[in-house]
Amino acid sequence: MTVVVSDTSPLSYLIEIGCEALLPALYGRVLIPRAVFDELSNPGTPVGVRTWLSRIPEWLLIRDASPISVPDLEDVDLGERQAIQLAIDEQADALIIDDRAGARLAIRFGLEVTGTLGVLLEAANRGLVDLETALQKLQATAFRYTPKLFEEVRRRHRRGPS
Repeated sequence: MTVVVSDTSPLSYLIEIGCEALLPALYGRVLIPRAVFDELSNPGTPVGVRTWLSRIPEWLLIRDASPISVPDLEDVDLGERQAIQLAIDEQADALIIDDRAGARLAIRFGLEVTGTLGVLLEAANRGLVDLETALQKLQATAFRYTPKLFEEVRRRHRRGPS
């Protein structure tokens, strides 16, 4: 079974654009550390995300990360620290994280990393979502992107079955 850990922002954005069902379709179950659950529950989080979280689906599992054992993890916020630590603890197949510093750190620890756009691209390549529609919805959120980044995702999108 594939073990995938998610940080806060990818899960939040996928919920906001109605694409959270892509996660179990692609990965089966998704683990999040307690700090990510707390961040998603924060009053500053979009109400749709908090409402969604009030009925946690079976595919989303909350796990406690072991105490932070990697000194460099102090350079990222608590949710990212715990997500990276949980991915290390669980020997995860992938970590879903958007934060650049966190992603670079995770890669240094040998973790496979993807983000919100990577999830959407993989799902589009498997015919699970219309990439253009998902990108348009993502633009309506607080997701930080450049037109060049979206063009790169579009370019990498394969047409037809692979």
